[in-house]
Amino acid sequence: MPTASDFRQMLRGASLRVTSPRLAVLSAVHDHPHADTDSIIGAVREKLGAVSHQAVYDVLRALTSANLLRRIEPPGSVARYEARVGDNHHHVVCRSCGTIADVDCAVGAAPCLIASDHHGFVIDEAEVVYRGLCPDCSAATS
Repeated sequence: MPTASDFRQMLRGASLRVTSPRLAVLSAVHDHPHADTDSIIGAVREKLGAVSHQAVYDVLRALTSANLLRRIEPPGSVARYEARVGDNHHHVVCRSCGTIADVDCAVGAAPCLIASDHHGFVIDEAEVVYRGLCPDCSAATS
């Protein structure tokens, strides 16, 4: 888990000012992978006290633009954020409870990037979402 010093370095490395809200949001997303915005706002408020929704939205947008966070939108879910950036990984989503976990690419560096027909697009990313039941939900249905 990165430290506050690591978060400061990440922000500086992305040419972003180091602010308390940015540090709190980075920490919240690292502590709670795949968290939705409301969960992140709650975690930030636990650290900083009063902070507006808009301030957290602005920080999430800035950190995502700087490639320090990744925004994902699994089908049927609100936007979520993760700190795992810069690789070609996918997600598995529980159909019952909505739990999300990372799934590494199965073979090679980025096999999913080879589209059968690119229709003239310059493709730089592919998103694969696996669906099923998480271990807890699977055990509950047995």
